[in-house]
Formats: sequence, C-alpha cells, structure tokens
Amino acid sequence: MVKATLTDERLITTDEFWTIVERPENADRRLELVYGVIVDDVTSGVFIHGHLMVQIVARLHPFVEAQQLGETVVSVDHYLPGDRFNTRRPDIEFNTWETLKRIDPAHPVPHMPDMAIEIKSPGNTKAELRQKAAYYLQHGTRLVWVVYIDERIVVVYTPNQPAGQIMRVGDTLDGGDLLPGFRLPLKDIFREG
Repeated sequence: MVKATLTDERLITTDEFWTIVERPENADRRLELVYGVIVDDVTSGVFIHGHLMVQIVARLHPFVEAQQLGETVVSVDHYLPGDRFNTRRPDIEFNTWETLKRIDPAHPVPHMPDMAIEIKSPGNTKAELRQKAAYYLQHGTRLVWVVYIDERIVVVYTPNQPAGQIMRVGDTLDGGDLLPGFRLPLKDIFREG
C-alpha cells in the first residue's frame, strides 16, 4: 500500500479527495482517504486477490438474491458526512434493502456498509486492516470479514466481538443475524492449487 499526500504540510479533506479521485489519471486507481492521507492500494490487483473476491461473491451474491435480503457489490466508496478526513472502499460489501434506501447509486455512499469484506493485499499490514475493521464497526457496520490469503484465515469482527474471531480452513463462516442461514466453508474459498 502506498501512502501519499499532495503536500506534507497538511491533511487532505474528503472534498479535496473526491476532486482528486475524479481526475482521469486516477480512474483505474484504488484510492482511499485514511485520516487525511491518500492511500493507493497498488497491490490489490494481484491475481489471488481477484480470485478470492470472485470466490466470495460467487457464494454470497446468489444467497442474498435468493433470500431477497439486499445487494452485494464490490469496490464502492463510502464516507461519513461529519468525517472530513476518511473514506473507505471495501473489497466486497452487503447492504440490506433498508440501508439501500439511503443510497444515491450515482454517488459515494454517505455511511458505512452493513457488511464489509476486506481481502489482504500484499501492501496491507495487519494493523491497517484491524484499524479499518474497527472504523467500520465504530460507524455502523454490523459484520466485517478480513481475509488473510497467505495464512488462509478469516478474522470475523462484530460489534459484540470487536477484537475478532479467527476462522481457519476447517471452519465455516456464517452471516449471523445480518444474513441468517448463510454459511461459507473456508475450504471452498481457500482451495488448493
């Protein structure tokens, strides 16, 4: 993950950030604003990262659709109107129909998602991902999964378990109260070969 500001003299605000994101040269970049610093996750485009995104979405999306619970999407920008120095872009997210009523589909979302899934990129640190999970939970997200590719684990964070629960390949993730009945054996996404 590359961290860069336009100037070392001050923090970047969300208004400035949205202007920067809209520039043509940034169209294919994965930018977030983290405590006033622009973060460019240049390593999220590696093959295994994309592969795991597909594995999770391929299981989550059909369940959400069949149960008519809301929408599953990838790489959507979120911010909080009162927070001038942060934006977030989960790799994968789920939002209930109730939450979707508050979203203008043509603009960044002015609240955090109901569920956020982050897949560790080579440039991420564990501390950054723990901090991101804590930010989501502090601002209304009900379920966060952080996927660690190399360790083949997923850490599950909820408001009742903000320190996280480690799930391993033999374990099965579930959707809790947010996605009742959803189950995802980790062996299905961390396949060999």
